[in-house]
Amino acid sequence: MLNRVRYYLFLAVSAILMTGCYQTESETPDGWIPTEEQLDSISFYTTHHYSQNYNFVVEADSLELLQQQSIELGNEVSLPPVMVYKDDRLVVADIVMLPSDPVDSVWVQVARDEETIGWIHESDMLMSVAPDNLISRFIDSFSDTHLLIMLSIVVLSLALFVVNSLYRYNAKIVHFRDINSFYPTLLALLVSASAVFYSTIQLVDPESWRHFYYHPTLNPFSVPFHLGMFLSSVWAILIIGIATLDDIHRKLPAGQGLMYFLGLAAVCSVDYVVFSVSTLYFIGYPLLVAYIIFALWSYFMYSSSRYICGNCGHPLQEKGICPHCGVRNV
Repeated sequence: MLNRVRYYLFLAVSAILMTGCYQTESETPDGWIPTEEQLDSISFYTTHHYSQNYNFVVEADSLELLQQQSIELGNEVSLPPVMVYKDDRLVVADIVMLPSDPVDSVWVQVARDEETIGWIHESDMLMSVAPDNLISRFIDSFSDTHLLIMLSIVVLSLALFVVNSLYRYNAKIVHFRDINSFYPTLLALLVSASAVFYSTIQLVDPESWRHFYYHPTLNPFSVPFHLGMFLSSVWAILIIGIATLDDIHRKLPAGQGLMYFLGLAAVCSVDYVVFSVSTLYFIGYPLLVAYIIFALWSYFMYSSSRYICGNCGHPLQEKGICPHCGVRNV
């Protein structure tokens, strides 16, 4: 058992080290004094988390770009707008502040190519685009309220069906008729705690999460401490998930193992939905404490092995006839 734990810890450390990278900062001359334009750019990047040359991808069906800024629309010559469409990739070419604009003072010039370039209000743009990387788009999908509500309904319905089927066939299921392994319980607890942590960051420090959204990384050592803890929990879920699959494969036949895995996936899905939503209303914290107590009590009371067969050495939950070798243990 100790060797297996060391093996999975080695995998975790190796994976984290491979995601890290070292970037040498460019040297600046002594006494460098930024210009007013550079200061404005730094200030904008600090508050808006993107700047010129940042890449977006269109998620709306279409997006209309003006070939003129609003300040120029009073000119006699009015150029027709250009259109970009879903999955088009855009790059930020310029950013202009117009304090007199009653709708939005920030205008952004984006370009799909040399011929397709135009201006748009920042508020309109951000509603229709996402950062052009897989992690940000994944976060964007799971942060969508409507998707979360639909996912909650689907997950709860599926979980009820799976759990009911497992009970009907008297199959193994985490927290109730669990296998002799702590990994499934630990995985469910990690998913629940990570969901609470995820929602807490959005409540307490939304700006740091927004910056992470625009500049995501899988390296927990290159972000602030609270984000690093969250990323570490995600890596822990991956490593413990591998250990759980390995234990399911060793302890259950293929058919029973598949049913157990489906039940575990349903429980973890419900945990994610319940705790990520309930934490937004501050109910998730006491609920997590209660869930941890229940999960640990359930495992140590009914699933952990207290005895070992004196003949074959197989772990037993209670004294009596060993189901593997048939010897009675008193």
